Amino acid sequence: MSNELIIKRCNSCGAIVKAIKDCKCSNCGIVCCSEPMRILTPNSVDAAVEKHVPVYEIKEDRIYVTVNHVMEEEHYIEWISIVSEGRECITYLKPGMEAKTHFKYIPGSTIYAYCNKHELWKTEVK
Repeated sequence: MSNELIIKRCNSCGAIVKAIKDCKCSNCGIVCCSEPMRILTPNSVDAAVEKHVPVYEIKEDRIYVTVNHVMEEEHYIEWISIVSEGRECITYLKPGMEAKTHFKYIPGSTIYAYCNKHELWKTEVK
């Protein structure tokens, strides 16, 4: 099983969807605002990596995740998730909250964070 999420975003309205299984056909796929949604590639937006890539600390059977990011009304981390072997756990965040959470520690999992301005970021758990 893969730890990769397939997340698509509408360039017009900003709607976001997670695809369970993406279409492999050409000229096909999820459409929003009459346009195909684009797949988000983690860590690919030109922004400060140190303020977006999730960092973690392992304590016993828990993994504590932090994103060194502002949590202002117009710029914040919307959610942090961990994916392993086809399972995802997610914490939704709001402005004013701290960009941190914790999950069960699963070696080899992938942690994602989504910034409302700079999109998708990830880090691999060792």
